[in-house]
Amino acid sequence: MATRQVEPISGVRAIITGGASGLGFATAEAIVREGGYAALLDIDDEMGEQAKDQWGDHVFFRHTDVTSEQAVDEAVAGAVKAFGEINVAVNCAGIASSQRVLGREGLMPMEAFSRVIHINLIGTFLVCRAAANVMQNNKQRSESQRGVIINTASIAAFEGQIGQAAYAASKGGIASLTLPLAREFARIGVRVVTIAPGLFKTPLFDTLPKKAVDDLVQSIPFPHRLGRPEEFAALVCHIWQNPMINGEVIRLDGALRM
Repeated sequence: MATRQVEPISGVRAIITGGASGLGFATAEAIVREGGYAALLDIDDEMGEQAKDQWGDHVFFRHTDVTSEQAVDEAVAGAVKAFGEINVAVNCAGIASSQRVLGREGLMPMEAFSRVIHINLIGTFLVCRAAANVMQNNKQRSESQRGVIINTASIAAFEGQIGQAAYAASKGGIASLTLPLAREFARIGVRVVTIAPGLFKTPLFDTLPKKAVDDLVQSIPFPHRLGRPEEFAALVCHIWQNPMINGEVIRLDGALRM
């Protein structure tokens, strides 16, 4: 039996939302290190420009508000112009919130709930739509593939905690998008996969007291530590190289169940 040729990471032409820090930055770094190209779509201009200075022509940066249909479409078009095509889209942009619906100071404002949904869920959808639209014009690769879209949910999509109504709803929506989009985009050779991370060491954790972090780590069975952004990036790269991963939500959480 002939051995299937694995798609090299050097062939990746990616757009990565939230690419200037955390999981997105680690993903960009992994791709560029192997000779691929990454377009960083973020609102952090300083970090985005630093990445561009560091990696040169292998990086394209565009200040992008993912809740704006026009901004997303223009950023994706700019990335296509810079790299010739886009064959990977990784949605890492998002915000975390913790607020009770019935709080001590009153009801959760509708604006607070809406903001999380707009950034996390609607932003992800807008990028999926724009990415699929340009990927359908790509030349077919092995297995008749034209691209892969990788979204970021959270284990909160399944085990949201008190105060996470908005966040869990947004991430649950991302998880639920996965299979319908994978089925729809199959005809154009585009896969859709979602990663649901557990507790990962991102800039969010840098703001927490050590005891709070230690308490969280106690709940992770194995490895008994926070996840590392490069482990998220490694899974993104494997998804690119493994065409049978499609329509799936993959937990990346060290067996953590909240």
